[in-house]
Formats: sequence, structure tokens, C-alpha cells
Amino acid sequence: MKRARGLLPDLPGPAWIVLGGDAVSALGSGLTLPFFVVYLHEARGLGLALAGLALAVVAGAGLAGNPLGGWLSDRVGPRDALVVGLVVAAAGSLGVALVREPWQAFAAAAVLGLGVAICWPALDALLAAVVAPERRAAAFGVRHATLNAGFGLGALLAAVLLAGGSPSRLALLYVLDGLSFLALAVLLFAVPALGHKASVDAGEGGTSGGYREVARDPLFRRLWALMALLVAAGYAQYHAAFPAYAAAADGVGARGLSLAFAANACTVVGAQLVMLRLLAGRRRTSGVALVGALFAVAWGITLLAGQLTGAGAMALFALAMVVLGLAETALAATMPALVNDLAPERLRGRYNGAFALAWTSGFIIGPLLAGPALSAGLGDALLAVLMAACVVAVLAAKRLERTLPPALNLTPAVAA
Repeated sequence: MKRARGLLPDLPGPAWIVLGGDAVSALGSGLTLPFFVVYLHEARGLGLALAGLALAVVAGAGLAGNPLGGWLSDRVGPRDALVVGLVVAAAGSLGVALVREPWQAFAAAAVLGLGVAICWPALDALLAAVVAPERRAAAFGVRHATLNAGFGLGALLAAVLLAGGSPSRLALLYVLDGLSFLALAVLLFAVPALGHKASVDAGEGGTSGGYREVARDPLFRRLWALMALLVAAGYAQYHAAFPAYAAAADGVGARGLSLAFAANACTVVGAQLVMLRLLAGRRRTSGVALVGALFAVAWGITLLAGQLTGAGAMALFALAMVVLGLAETALAATMPALVNDLAPERLRGRYNGAFALAWTSGFIIGPLLAGPALSAGLGDALLAVLMAACVVAVLAAKRLERTLPPALNLTPAVAA
């Protein structure tokens, strides 16, 4: 027990319930993440163009779901808002399993995307509510690690379940994914219904101000723009630019890509707690600047790998994904806690909803940049632009340091 306590952050019981349930849900999502287009095309007979458009609907639903999830969190409390999102997501996932016609695919995709988008800000708001401010960095860091562990285990389980089976067996994965959403919803009833009630009881007018007040916060606007830039130039390119660029290198292929992404996942799970300790007691803006620097280094390594062939290229592509994984761990230990420390209690849900939109916007912008560049054979130029954008993010983080209150900028030493 002493050893476990030394390895894991000291978080309250409700936080571990949320984190454990989120890991179960992530395992279910890991079952299906790689297969959406394949499933609709091979098992349900949709053309690749239609299947790809249905996948875009999942992402596009976030533009409505993120602010709705934030609004619900402030209206009914983050726990209950999260339960609503999980039930909607479960309905969408089960709907995907039942698809027979194209319109059903689009409807199920919209419901699934809406539910997941509602969950995102609600879960962040709930996690911030059940831990003390000085432990938020640890809570969000652990969440990032368990999330990736769940995704990875889900992908491995999917490989076992699909071994030797027909494409129609993919429908089973979406049923299991739906059940994993419902499992988290049930677990949440062991967590106190925290959030808006405390604000209302304190006379803060729990829902006054709304998103207009969030938008008027100059510090939050700068954090939002910085996050959108980091996502567009970093996270979004994991699946938009990296696979296509790496696949074009001689001798890499599917096996090399699989190893690279496995290296990324292992890095995130293994290094998250170490990164928490390294950043404890340091300025959060320095941690965010580190994220931009690591992203830039990773794309530089990727660019170098593209000039090589065979085992040398594979090794460098895997190294690039390791560096990207380190950037993820630094971001998870800084930005989410910073946003929640900045947010007033009565608007915590809306701050998280608006912040989730920065991610959604970045994931939309990233592929829009990568697709035309890669199609035109400008992969090297794209990576150079991404490196430059990440350097801009480093400079923006250091500039933010001048206006961020010192107490808000400091990562609590207890976070480790």
C-alpha cells in the first residue's frame, strides 16, 4: 500500500471513481476508434466517400455538443450533465451497430458525436470540482494517462475479437462501446452531485453571464487561441499528416506505423506521472512552452525520417511519436488545470465547454491544412510550416507569462 501511495497522486475517492470509469469508457472507445470508416464501408456497404463524410459528422457535432455540455454543467451540475452525454453517446454507438442505410449512418454519427462532445467539458468540470485546486494538475495528468491506457487496451481487445472474423463482427465492437458509456454513467452515481448548486446557494446566480462573460475574459481568449494553435499544429496532425507522410517513406508500411503509434501510447502512459513531478512547482506557461518546443522537435524528426528509408526511417518515425507523447504529458499537466483555476465556479462548465471548442476547432483546421498539402506532394513544406507554428506557440506561451497572475501560473508542488 505504501508503494502504491508513493507512485500515485493523492486524490480523493470520487476522483478515482471518475478516473476509473473514464478508463473503462476509453477502453470501449478504443475498440472502435480505428474502424469507423472500415465498418461502414465493408460491413454496411457504404462508399468510402459517404463513410468518410459520416466520420466528419462525428467531429462536426462537437461544434454544438461542446458548448451544450458546458451549459448543461452549469445548469444541472457536471455529474448529471456527464450522465446525459454518456446516455446520448451510448445511443449513438448502438445506433452505429444497427446501421443498414446511409441516412442511418449519418444520424447515428451525429448522435454519437453530440454525446461525446457533451461529455468532454462535463467530465473536465466534474474532475475539477471533486479535487482541490492544488491537485488538479495531478488529476488531469492521471486522466490523460488512463485515457490512453484504455484506448490502447481497447485496440488490443478489438484485435482479439476480430481475429478470423467477418467484417460484420465489427458491429459487436460498437455494442460494447455503447455499454462502456453506460457503465461510466452508472459509476457516476457514487460521486456527489457537485457544481452549480454550491454557486446558487452562495448567491452567485449560478447561470448568469453565460458564454458572453467567458468570451469577455482576455486571459481565457489567449489560452483558447494558444490551445487551438497547439491542436491544429500538433494533435490534429497525428492522424492528418503523420500517417500519410510516414506511409510514403520507403520500407515503413503499416507495421512501421503501428510501432510508431504504439511507442506514442506507451510513452504517454509511462511518462505522465514523471512529467507531473518534473513540472511541479514550476510555471505553467513554461510547461506549455515545452509542449510547443517538443511538437516542433517531433516534426523536425519526422521531416528527417522522411528523407531516409527502411529501418532508419522506422526508428526515427517511432522517435518522433515518443517526443509527441512527451508533449502530450506536459500539456495534460498544465492547460486543463489552468483553465479550471481561471474559471469562476458558477461558469466552470461554460469555460470547459468553450475550451473544448478550441480542441474541436483545431481538429477541424488541422486536416484542412494537411490534406491539400499532402495531395500536392508538399509534405516536407507542411512539416516545416508545422514546426514554425509550434515555435509561434512557444513564443505565445512565454508572452502569456507576462499577464498571467503568478499564483495562477504556478503548478502546485503537491500536484506530484
